[in-house]
Amino acid sequence: MTVRIVVADDHPAMRAGVIALLASAPDLEIVGEAADGHEALELVARLRPDVAVLDLRMPVQDGVALTTRIVAEHPATRVLILTTYDTDSEIERAVEAGALGYLLKDAGRDQLTSAVRAAARGETVLAPSVAARLVARIRAPAPITLTPREVDVLQAVADGLSNPDIGARLFITEATVKTHLLRIFAKLDVNDRTAAVVAALQRDLLPRHRDR
Repeated sequence: MTVRIVVADDHPAMRAGVIALLASAPDLEIVGEAADGHEALELVARLRPDVAVLDLRMPVQDGVALTTRIVAEHPATRVLILTTYDTDSEIERAVEAGALGYLLKDAGRDQLTSAVRAAARGETVLAPSVAARLVARIRAPAPITLTPREVDVLQAVADGLSNPDIGARLFITEATVKTHLLRIFAKLDVNDRTAAVVAALQRDLLPRHRDR
């Protein structure tokens, strides 16, 4: 099966280089090229390629916005981002927009052609460095945060107050105090008030010194 491709990049030399690499593969066919996002969207709508190879930064409409439009309006066309940018924010924006692939422009011929074929099959393809960054982000533990009211409740616990006294200080019911404490215990993965205070202090979720 021949994979039909549209290439979009605002740098003529880079666009020509990508086209030359892809066109060297007998099963890949370049059916259109564009210098900006608007032109690329028109080509995709008219030519219905299997894969759109897009630069991330382009005039008129950038690669992320263009990806969003293609995924929504032409779902049969798969999007492969080919860019020099490998920051976490750029990667996440592209993946969230629906791009199936994210490669850097230093990719070799074999890697690029294989990525296009994989994208045409609906498979996700990421540059090794990009994949490593995404995996690291996914595996990183989510930061623990307490709401301002939960901080108030836990600070009152640290001050030695009982639940009724905490309720009186914060003008809430004792039942509400207990609810806040249960949520705090769950967030901090502890089972009692003392452990909650210690865990919060260790994570700098409570001030270590208070003015009396």
